[in-house]
Amino acid sequence: GTSFELTDLLTKEVHTRANSDELTGEFLVSLPSKQSFALNVEKDGYLFYSEYIHLEDTASSLPIYKEIALSPIAKGENIVLRNLFFALNSAELQTESFVELDKLWIFLQKNWEIRIEISGHTDNQGSTTYNQTLSENRALAVKKYLETKGIPASRLTAVGYGFSKPLDTNDTPEGRAQNRRTEIKIL
Repeated sequence: GTSFELTDLLTKEVHTRANSDELTGEFLVSLPSKQSFALNVEKDGYLFYSEYIHLEDTASSLPIYKEIALSPIAKGENIVLRNLFFALNSAELQTESFVELDKLWIFLQKNWEIRIEISGHTDNQGSTTYNQTLSENRALAVKKYLETKGIPASRLTAVGYGFSKPLDTNDTPEGRAQNRRTEIKIL
């Protein structure tokens, strides 16, 4: 089946761990406001899915509906690591990133046959050269973390794309936030 986990990004404590409904794939969970969570969804044979969830203190009690499509573990498939956070204008990983990095490490431990590309992406604020270097250094920071946890360097490639591959517009703060990201792709 499909399992999901909600982890408090600051304390690293698992808030909820369960399996979705066997027939529908649905799950329902209640979350406290004013906390940040990593949502991870996993199924054997698929890339895990990650999302950042933060509910404001004004959050309503109405359910938020999300449809999550998992990608198979196949060459060329990729996912965005939504819970990787870096210090501003830096390649220094923030503490809240370790939940996600450890999920990625477990995924690589379970799937020893795969190699991945770790790619860094930025928004278009600043020069091409600056953003190219920043994106490379952020991808390298993830690679180094995985290597320190025992994943061989031969399975990991780190690449920076600067702002050459935007997912969204760079004309709004929300769009720029979508464009600042780290992805992994199956090689």
